[in-house]
Amino acid sequence: MDMNHEESSFQWKKPLELFKEKDLVKICAPMVRYSKLPFRMLVRKYDCDIAYTPMIIADSFVQSLKARDNEFTTCKEDRPLIVQFAAHNAIDFGDAACIVSPFADGVDLNCGCPQRWALQEGYGACLINKTQLVHDMVRQTRNRVNDPNFTVSVKIRIHDDIRRTVNFCQSMESAGVSWISVHGRTKEQRNHPVNHEAIKLIRQSVSVPVVANGDIKSIDDANNVQSITGVHGVMSARGMLENPAMFAGYNHTPIHCIKDWVDLSTKYGNAHTIFHHHLMYMCENVMSRSERRLFNTLPSTVAVLDYLQQSYDIKCENG
Repeated sequence: MDMNHEESSFQWKKPLELFKEKDLVKICAPMVRYSKLPFRMLVRKYDCDIAYTPMIIADSFVQSLKARDNEFTTCKEDRPLIVQFAAHNAIDFGDAACIVSPFADGVDLNCGCPQRWALQEGYGACLINKTQLVHDMVRQTRNRVNDPNFTVSVKIRIHDDIRRTVNFCQSMESAGVSWISVHGRTKEQRNHPVNHEAIKLIRQSVSVPVVANGDIKSIDDANNVQSITGVHGVMSARGMLENPAMFAGYNHTPIHCIKDWVDLSTKYGNAHTIFHHHLMYMCENVMSRSERRLFNTLPSTVAVLDYLQQSYDIKCENG
């Protein structure tokens, strides 16, 4: 578990401070494989306020040193940081929170993943139908971590009957949840329009911060969703992959952001596949179709770096 916890003068705003001080808190969503340390450090350079780790399975994280080494890497400047866990009982969630609490600002319980494997294991979106269980998981984890600034949040999808979602969120509030992120679709919906009215109703029904998630692909989208729903924050996944500088107001990934990605990936380490896939997303609106076709076939990091230097004068500073 590579966690650099050296004492330093680095200062950052705690998440709850951000929710109090900012009109709109901008968050990079948890993304399997993609929201790892180098990418989190990239989006922090472009007005992202809070970044999440990818979803981590709590029980294997607690039981296996190898899992901790593989799943959680951070550094002292990687803040504010929320570690998202998939869990289906209070012991695993609380144990995982205690392990990461010295190195992060909070944990988040995934109650939104709609993938079949997660539902079969009792993780993700099935938890929105287990209100008392999730209430106990939040309450017990809050009680176990002895740090008033350490947050415990949940990320959810909505029910077909939005009254059930409101009741669920009010139960989370009574359990002591720090904030609630709402993906405005049900677990069965994929490309359906986001239900902003549902998010607005949830926002009006609880006093803790509410974060809107779903189809936020530009700063204009973020501001528009806030104006419709009144939320305290917005969370983006696919939009951030395609344009990590989105929250800074760029319509497409600028060349200097691609250069930053190259430098951060070589500084913090990244598997070629992940390094390359990120660039495929970022360059979707930068390269022509024929350029993308060639770029996507490059077989190694060295080949990618050579291509970027020759075609865009992007040179890696760390190698």
